[in-house]
Amino acid sequence: MNFGPTPLEEARGAILAHTVRLTGKVIKKGTVLDEEAIAALREAGRRDVITARLESGDVPEDEAADRIAEALMAPLIARSRAATGRVNLFAESPGLFTLDAALIERINAVDESITIATLPNHSVVDTREMLATIKIIPFAVPGRVLAVVEAIARGRRPGQAQALTVQPFQSLSVGLVLTELPGIKESVMEGAVEATETRIRALLGTLLPVERVRHEEGPVAEALTRLKRAGAELLLIAGASAVVDRRDIGPSAIVRAGGVIEHFGMPVDPGNLICLGRVGDVPALVLPGCARSPKLNGFDWILARIFAGRKVTARDVMGMGVGGLLKEIEQRPLPRAEAPRTPPSTNAPRRARTVCALVLAAGRSRRMAPLNKLLVPDAKGVPMILRVVDNVLASHAAPVIVVTGHERERIEEALAGRPVLFAHADNYADGLSASLKAGLAAVPAEAEGIMVCLGDMPLVTAPMLDRLLTAFDPEEGRAIVQPTFRGKQGNPMLWSREFLGEMLAITGDIGARHLAAKHADRMVAVEMASDAVLRDFDTTESLKGLPEFAAKR
Repeated sequence: MNFGPTPLEEARGAILAHTVRLTGKVIKKGTVLDEEAIAALREAGRRDVITARLESGDVPEDEAADRIAEALMAPLIARSRAATGRVNLFAESPGLFTLDAALIERINAVDESITIATLPNHSVVDTREMLATIKIIPFAVPGRVLAVVEAIARGRRPGQAQALTVQPFQSLSVGLVLTELPGIKESVMEGAVEATETRIRALLGTLLPVERVRHEEGPVAEALTRLKRAGAELLLIAGASAVVDRRDIGPSAIVRAGGVIEHFGMPVDPGNLICLGRVGDVPALVLPGCARSPKLNGFDWILARIFAGRKVTARDVMGMGVGGLLKEIEQRPLPRAEAPRTPPSTNAPRRARTVCALVLAAGRSRRMAPLNKLLVPDAKGVPMILRVVDNVLASHAAPVIVVTGHERERIEEALAGRPVLFAHADNYADGLSASLKAGLAAVPAEAEGIMVCLGDMPLVTAPMLDRLLTAFDPEEGRAIVQPTFRGKQGNPMLWSREFLGEMLAITGDIGARHLAAKHADRMVAVEMASDAVLRDFDTTESLKGLPEFAAKR
């Protein structure tokens, strides 16, 4: 591939290397220059442009990314279409993501033009979560280089695992034995059950009725036997006292119930004091004290593998030391006691961008007059705006700024007690842009992005919002994030701070969506599994399709 300045006379069919902005026209990076584009450049006074010109045997970036993706495809893995030399791979099912690290490293070592980035090995993933991204760095790859990469990706020996796999979670029945000692607070016992059940449900499992027994070998062994007879496919012991030896109460009870101890301890902290055993073919674990907390610990790593149908061996446990120092990992900046009781991630967190959320709630609701659509209650009496704000608060966006205007006092009253900031649009009657500007003026200086949410979209959930946050990465070219459903563009949209000036310049009853077309090379679409991102409710007729709401004040 030839790269560099190219006279316009020789540029036909070449690939434009950098976006060129002309008066009334933008020629985007990656455009194959035709006579019309060259004429526009010449009219603007340009004599040459920076281009890439393919040579014989070169494979264009999209075709190269597409071929590598096809070579890596496996069951339960989906892919995006190739665009700008990139293909993303996604999980089609909740499960455990595993990979052949050596094979991925071999591919990345072939040539600087081809890169594959993945999640960490043994990551817990959800449906549609991105697993890997294939990116071609230049505009084309030599055919001989691409052939080598395809051969590596396809060249697995018979019986060898796929390069990338998603092992779906099994719906296991889990038995929990909770041991008791005098003086143990009931709140501690309840917390252990709650944390365990949260983990199991997140992995699609079911917790059988809990057995609470004395912290003695005999009663624990009897409880294990009862649970196994009740259909438990995994046995857990949460001791009132931490296990400190293979011969302690918990491990001894496993042996007494007819089982064996396969390994004690693990090179993961927190989680060191875990005991791995089995009763017959049913895995049996004595949990470390840290398992009472919802925070990430070594138990999570073992649990995910078991639910993915993998037999966890002593060697597996001993191989968890690299990356096993989890003590300082904070999923969110909260003290341990205040950590959210949500399923813990098995990954060290990727750097979260600081994104604030604007909830636009200033409109006059003219299409539903005399009702204010944002104050229409659902069947439980919850106003639409409160439902929207609660969804946003449950996401990782912070702070949440609610823009008020029409019926300001009633909106604020409906949100009383919620940890939100308010920004009032005095000129809300001027249209949507006035509300948007009032909210943007309140965006804190540290915010890297702004997620603009509409107050009449109560079906957009926190996990949907978090998917947008995960996709947001201005440094990687994902500076505008828009949800889609079956290719249709939806809301809310997430904007990098770099567009703040242009957004503040908008006038009239319009939002910022038209800017996305102007900056298409900085935008990424995130396909959603639900049409919630397309559904707003601004007429009494539209509310008929939403049984949760009653069209009344």
